[in-house]
Amino acid sequence: MLIGELSRRTSVNAHQLRYYEAQGLLEPERGANGYREYGSDAVVTVTQIRWLLEAGLSTEEIAFLLPCATGPGPELMPCDDVLEMLRARQRGLDDHIDTLVRSRRTLREFIEATERQASSYVLSGACDA
Repeated sequence: MLIGELSRRTSVNAHQLRYYEAQGLLEPERGANGYREYGSDAVVTVTQIRWLLEAGLSTEEIAFLLPCATGPGPELMPCDDVLEMLRARQRGLDDHIDTLVRSRRTLREFIEATERQASSYVLSGACDA
């Protein structure tokens, strides 16, 4: 199938499909006319790529995992390297979430303190608000 058909069947625009190819995630054949020609398995591959991107994985990580992906889910073959990479990525996300939660809490404290200060300035007439 040509790139337009793959795009229609996967709801992924052709520009993204060309990007996946540039990243080594998709490998179309080239017809005599130079057009990209994708096999029927490309639909499953694009679906797997989308799921892995949804999980927050980089295209480099996806390139590592994709040969282990089975089915459109994707399910991954349970290799030690695969599990370790996924667990490391999850730990990184957990650390990032913890940092964001601390930042949000500190920002909230700044906002509350500033609002208290603003109330004091308004009550004392020191502010034109």
